[in-house]
Amino acid sequence: MRGVRFVALYRRHFSDHHRERLFLASLTFFVTFGATRLMTHAFRPPGHSFTGVWVGGIHVHHLVWGILLLLGVGYWSIARGGTTIDRSAIQSGQILAVLYGVGAALTLDEFALWLNLKDVYWERKGRRSIEAAVLFGGLEWAWV
Repeated sequence: MRGVRFVALYRRHFSDHHRERLFLASLTFFVTFGATRLMTHAFRPPGHSFTGVWVGGIHVHHLVWGILLLLGVGYWSIARGGTTIDRSAIQSGQILAVLYGVGAALTLDEFALWLNLKDVYWERKGRRSIEAAVLFGGLEWAWV
């Protein structure tokens, strides 16, 4: 019964699909940013078996996956732009919003890396990533 009430409340509050997409993007941004920070701190202790993703001897930072997601979302948005508003367009808009939030969080979590052009994640300069994410997240949330 609670689930039905929640869905009804959600639908009433987000009857405007544009506003719903903004909410989904913001929510997934904050959740992904928090989860990424928690995971990187959890995997930091020496001797932990997880050391990130390596391809051909190169550590692939999670900002790479974020950039790829943002590129894909951007292209998909352009490709579907101007389509009619039917159920499939609404669903793809929701999916794009979620993927955008994830990609933005993964990218901004390593903002200090692209600002300094070196891995400063665990250094004082790494705080710039948190500052950038808070600034972006606050601006993003203001639109909702």
